[in-house]
Amino acid sequence: MRPLVAIIRRELGAYFGAPLAYVFIVVFLAMAGGLTFHFGRFLSRGIADLEPFFQYHPWLYLLMMPAIGMRLWAEERKTGTIEFLMTLPLTIAQAVLGKFLAAWIFTGITLGLTLPIWITVNFLGDPDNGVIFASYIGSWLMAGGFLAVSACASALTANQVIAFVLAATLCFLMMVSGFEIVQSAFAGWAPAWVVTTVSELSMLRNFEAISRGVIDLRDVVYFLSLIGAGLVVNIVIIEYRKTG
Repeated sequence: MRPLVAIIRRELGAYFGAPLAYVFIVVFLAMAGGLTFHFGRFLSRGIADLEPFFQYHPWLYLLMMPAIGMRLWAEERKTGTIEFLMTLPLTIAQAVLGKFLAAWIFTGITLGLTLPIWITVNFLGDPDNGVIFASYIGSWLMAGGFLAVSACASALTANQVIAFVLAATLCFLMMVSGFEIVQSAFAGWAPAWVVTTVSELSMLRNFEAISRGVIDLRDVVYFLSLIGAGLVVNIVIIEYRKTG
């Protein structure tokens, strides 16, 4: 566990040792607040819940998580520090997991800074706090899924811009796979089970199920499986690029 903890501390130190982390936090909080109060009509709705707050999280993460994930490996390759990292007494799996967990923890800290809006809605009314808690859990799990995909994109290139575009594209496709326009593209020629599978792969659909206050084991397994698959692919890519 020591190498894993060391990687997490190294990455978190790198986040908070640079202004980029604080810029990210400020931008996330500003965008979340603006979307909630302006477009979501949080106050004028007259309903004590955080639905206007959480409904925009998938689209915020579509922009913000690739911005975090793009630097995980692309920056290491660009600066040449990946060679130094690989000489340390740790496995590639530990390095991949440590960098991912650091990014996920940083995202959790950022998400935690939105807790005042939870306090506010309790001051204004009598919300269902169980639903809000489930939505926070679902939001953090979804952020982990975005980060796992973004880490894979970052491992493929030394260019952070390319990593960002690739990660955002992959995440967008995984979000809209449950939309009717995507379903119709498969419905004409693919078997019914393929259409159903594509629909079930939608991150947006699985998050919406949790945000309704029901933490279904299938939705949790979906996000954890997505994270696990992303980490495995990340390890394979780093191993291949190391030996290739």
